[in-house]
Amino acid sequence: MSRKKIFWCKNCLNMSTRPRITFDERGWCNACQWMEEKRVMDWNVREKELIKLLNKHRSKNGNFDCIVPVSGGKDGSYVAYQLKHKYGMNPLTVTVRPALSLEIGNKNLENFIRSGYNHIHISCNPIVLDRLNKYGFIEKGFPYYGWLIAIMTAVIKTAANFKIPLIFYGEDGEIEYGGSTETKNKALYDIEYMKRIYLEGGHEKVFERIQTDGDISEADLAFFKFPTDDEISEVGLSFTHWSYFEAWDSYRNYIIAKEYCGLIEKEDGNHDTFTNFAQNDQALYALHAYMMYLKFGFGRATQDAGIEIRRGSMTRDQALNLVKMYDNAYPYDLIDTYLEYYNMTKEEFDAVLDRYANKDLFEKIDGVWQPKFVVGEDFYI
Repeated sequence: MSRKKIFWCKNCLNMSTRPRITFDERGWCNACQWMEEKRVMDWNVREKELIKLLNKHRSKNGNFDCIVPVSGGKDGSYVAYQLKHKYGMNPLTVTVRPALSLEIGNKNLENFIRSGYNHIHISCNPIVLDRLNKYGFIEKGFPYYGWLIAIMTAVIKTAANFKIPLIFYGEDGEIEYGGSTETKNKALYDIEYMKRIYLEGGHEKVFERIQTDGDISEADLAFFKFPTDDEISEVGLSFTHWSYFEAWDSYRNYIIAKEYCGLIEKEDGNHDTFTNFAQNDQALYALHAYMMYLKFGFGRATQDAGIEIRRGSMTRDQALNLVKMYDNAYPYDLIDTYLEYYNMTKEEFDAVLDRYANKDLFEKIDGVWQPKFVVGEDFYI
């Protein structure tokens, strides 16, 4: 039986275990290959494509002409700012309220709205949201799966109800960070892509479980359902990523959001990465990053380091030191919060972690999973 080689990108530290990632003959991942392409692309061509799309949907009577999902963080704020101030659009910004929201996230959202945006705050049925999050944690190893569904379905439902056919999400993570390249040269994508890639094909499975509970009605699930083909056709819904139209730079987004939209950073930093200005809206993100680490061998620091390497602000050696320092970040300080939220005992919670921990990559020592590998050093399983 042949053994499988586990390795890291020779330019950044993307790991070969990352879903849908590919590498070239140099050992560079497709995120780093895309970085090279972005530097030589004629972005004027894609800006013309953007302007054509905007003009097609630009309202003639002062109504909203596009929707931008926002959290108050850097990326949604940047997209909304560009649409409004550079391209003269009238965006309706929409937030789906997460479970276990953080005070700094709430403040950033307030600051963003007050900087001059029309905004809708969607509060999905919390009983349904919490249960979908729990089932997503158990069935998918995805701690905020219900919210992930809703930031697509509830936003789309809002667009359909307001008859606003154009929705701008931020970056296409598959292209920017390493994954499927099928949308690299496509401005628009569809709901099938959302379900297959972003929801990892598990949407129906989680729905089946909650529907067997017997106390959740179809009406309760309204904000968590994708529209039918007829509903999409009636409004003419189109979905796109802003990153298709210009070279995506999350640090630039942060600077713009800080200067023009009131973004503030954490004062104390994060325990699982070296940055302090992203993913500050909800407490469940730390668990999501740790689950990613257990499943694939890389965590939040690896992702952040890759971004910094590709934008030329960090060397691979510097990144190695930071990843070794931060990535294995069991969320000790939030465990009680998670146990209360999921209504689980510590044993039940740990059993879920154990279920998703990659036994080829980790071994359990004193009750905590520890890596068998050394970051950056290839090995076989």
